[in-house]
Amino acid sequence: MFRYVVNLNETDRELVGGKGAHLGQLSAIDGLRVPPGFVVTTAAFDRVAPAFEKDPETAREIIETMPIPEDLAAAITAALEDARYAVRSSATAEDSAATSFAGQHDTYLNVPRDEVLGHVRRCWASLFSDRAVAYRLHNGIDHRSVRMAVVVQRMVFPKASGIMFTADPVTGNRRVTSIDAGFGLGEALVSGLVNADVYKVRDDAVVERTIAAKRLQIKPSEAGGTERQTISEGQQDVPVLQDPEIVRLSRLGRQIEAHFGRPQDIEWCLDDDGFAIVQSRPITTLFPVPESTDDTPRAYVSVGHQQMMTEAMKPLGLSVWKLTSPGQMRDAGGRLFVDVTGRVTPSLLAMMSQSDPLMGDALHSVVDSGFIALAEDTGHPPVPGPPTSQPIDTDPAIVAGLIDDRKRMIEEVRRDIATKTGPELLDFVLADVQEIRQMLFDPRNMPAIMAGMQATWWLNEHLEQWLGEKNVADVLTRSAPDNVTSEMGMALLDVADVLRPYPRVVDLLSEDGGLDRLPEVIGGREARAAIDGFLEVYGMRCVGEIDITRPRWGEQPSAIVPMLLSNIRNAEPGAAARRFEQGRREAEQKEAEVLARLRELPDGEAKATETKQQIDRLRTFIGYREYPKYYLVSRYLIYKRALLAEAGRLAAAGVIGDPEDVFFLTLEEFRDVVHTRRADERLIRERREAFAFHETLTAPRVLTSDGEAVHGAYRRGDLPDGALAGLPVSAGTVQGRARVVLDVADADLEPGDILVTAYTDPSWTPAFVTIAGLVTEVGGQMTHGAVIAREYGLPAVVGVENATTLIEDGQQIRVHGTNGFVELI
Repeated sequence: MFRYVVNLNETDRELVGGKGAHLGQLSAIDGLRVPPGFVVTTAAFDRVAPAFEKDPETAREIIETMPIPEDLAAAITAALEDARYAVRSSATAEDSAATSFAGQHDTYLNVPRDEVLGHVRRCWASLFSDRAVAYRLHNGIDHRSVRMAVVVQRMVFPKASGIMFTADPVTGNRRVTSIDAGFGLGEALVSGLVNADVYKVRDDAVVERTIAAKRLQIKPSEAGGTERQTISEGQQDVPVLQDPEIVRLSRLGRQIEAHFGRPQDIEWCLDDDGFAIVQSRPITTLFPVPESTDDTPRAYVSVGHQQMMTEAMKPLGLSVWKLTSPGQMRDAGGRLFVDVTGRVTPSLLAMMSQSDPLMGDALHSVVDSGFIALAEDTGHPPVPGPPTSQPIDTDPAIVAGLIDDRKRMIEEVRRDIATKTGPELLDFVLADVQEIRQMLFDPRNMPAIMAGMQATWWLNEHLEQWLGEKNVADVLTRSAPDNVTSEMGMALLDVADVLRPYPRVVDLLSEDGGLDRLPEVIGGREARAAIDGFLEVYGMRCVGEIDITRPRWGEQPSAIVPMLLSNIRNAEPGAAARRFEQGRREAEQKEAEVLARLRELPDGEAKATETKQQIDRLRTFIGYREYPKYYLVSRYLIYKRALLAEAGRLAAAGVIGDPEDVFFLTLEEFRDVVHTRRADERLIRERREAFAFHETLTAPRVLTSDGEAVHGAYRRGDLPDGALAGLPVSAGTVQGRARVVLDVADADLEPGDILVTAYTDPSWTPAFVTIAGLVTEVGGQMTHGAVIAREYGLPAVVGVENATTLIEDGQQIRVHGTNGFVELI
């Protein structure tokens, strides 16, 4: 028998919808007042709703005009008393952990008894409103999977109402309750008609209050519905709530949060009988907090902002990176963080402020607030990692030896993994990951990386002091040897040279699937051989390459086609060799100029001698900065191919549904599945859903164990009006057309363009051969984009907060790569 009307204590989401299920749970909490009522269930909706396949606009019109079947109408009216009601939509997809649907469906207040049926029908129809349909499309929710229930509650006539967040919605701090309050019904606040009083509560104390001028309130109308009412001048600045009421409401919020097990967005109202709770849903915008074994206040710094990978990673990617990397890694929101609690020293703050000023400033503010203590410098690295203090000779043979060793190690792992399958394969990969760590701890590796970086810092500091010129090292690094990433950009220019003489090849590459059809046209075989040769050397690269689950260029060659076509269109034959030679000459000329100017200074010969040593050191080692990551992702691709082959065997045997299901397992869990031949389908499904949610979040640079996302600032007073501050990483000034690009596959760039994007990793390097300048939201002095911008001579400013939204695509901008700011023209 169908259940068309049920009591408000029902908690089955599929029967009463998200709002109804939450109200059902709220009704069960001791000491909590929830206005009484009932729910018109989804069974009633199924009885009257047209098929979902029909056009939403048609469906809405049909529902709004059709009569309600007599037995259904009788069941609803039998539950009504002679009173006023709130009639509220409650769809099955709303108020979930990932999607709130706040404001997408209709609610009607102060509805007389004889008008309830009509308003129930309007709530059903609101499932097909334009805004609700658009919201579902945006969140990837199938229209056919959603149904509508309707909550009918006794109306509360409040003197005040509002919204309460049990975690600060701005900072994310889980220990701070934030309360918005206004006079009358809460519709004035929700619809943005009035400013609210805002109260912040921490540990049962009101720690902050903002009293707004409240000129308007919404009150119930005598005839039904609501009406606007002007608040008298004497009442406009009166606080809506007093401190005892604020604390009492905050305690109710904590009680509700404890019941649901996560921070809540709560709608409340206050009448003569006290507080009533009329809705509670999860806050869907908070960044998760890393798990901890105790209550010690902790600070975490983002790995992604240092690795140029701020998007969410799948569980397999997270686990492989954690096994690869030193340090106390913690994951949250699909991202990795390093727990720096107890290791924040003056040296660490100085290092972070130099490499990423926004991260350094954010960590400074955490220390200055007293949340964590500043530790003393001990002379050891402040964050666990490879030793860096060993001296190293300025000898090109060291770099050549390191690269040769890495190439040999790659061939060895490729040979050894080829014969492994089943449990033996997973055991091999887990053990072999330790070889990557051994590479990181090679006594030559980190000193070789640091030598080039330290020479850069030394030259910039001393030459600015002695010659008054900023960032001289930016020119001295141009066309430095042994930079595998900058060589990649030049190599794709060479591929363009092979393809350019064949117009049909170029036309075919512009078509979907054209890469696979190259052998059909003249020059196609030569073109394919050149592309395959490039992929043989660089096919392990891709956007977000530290996540082993990301598709590599070798797996998805079409990813390089847009950059290849740009090279064909915008470069001249032989451009790679000419560009490299030009950069080398510019570096030589700068070196000669600097040394000559130094010799004219007091004690100039000694200054010139020391500077020459640092220049040699810079050019010997700065290119190697890019090689360890190239080696790491080369090894990752070998692992991935073997692991996907094993996943294919598991799928063929019915152990998992799809080979890529293993992306939602950790490497250790993958091994267990291979050993047991059993997989937890529910876990994989939950991990997929969690990843989809994590993709919607923005990772903070610094995060605390209270959940506070801490944002730094540049705190500069030397900027022109309207300029955007950033970190200067490659000297020079350039003006041009901004091209705001979020995906390198969409990078339709022309010579003279300035690339504006969230971040760049090595996969973006081929695009650098076209542009005239670079602006990114994330980056540091020694991140990949900065290194390559210097080698290519591109003025660049990184760490420009919200650059991709503040700068419009096509807008003229001026990039000051020496002083670190961007002007909007």
